[in-house]
Amino acid sequence: QLQLVESGGGLVRPGGSLRLSCAASGFTLGYYAIGWFRQAPGKERERVSCISSSGGSTNYADSVKGRFTISRDNAKNTVYLQMNSLKPEDTAVYYCAADEFCRSYLRYWGQGTQVTVSS
Repeated sequence: QLQLVESGGGLVRPGGSLRLSCAASGFTLGYYAIGWFRQAPGKERERVSCISSSGGSTNYADSVKGRFTISRDNAKNTVYLQMNSLKPEDTAVYYCAADEFCRSYLRYWGQGTQVTVSS
């Protein structure tokens, strides 16, 4: 019954921006840490960022640090990933996932949204 739905992906030019959203259904998002993961063809799934349930703690992969920002609006049951200065290497399917706290693999997953960065 716990469901996460990602949205906001699409095709952008290098240097452009996208804002991904992760909306929760069937549970209160504020009780969970939320992570963003991505997977590109031929590569292992990578944790991009994670935010604690309160929003008081965040972390980022080195590859996106300084370019991506994770945030949450618990009143809207939504977590966001603002992606700036996008590079072709950021092309991947992006997933959000929920768990009690941030760890390498989270328990509840969405279906993913495609992000393509290309000129």
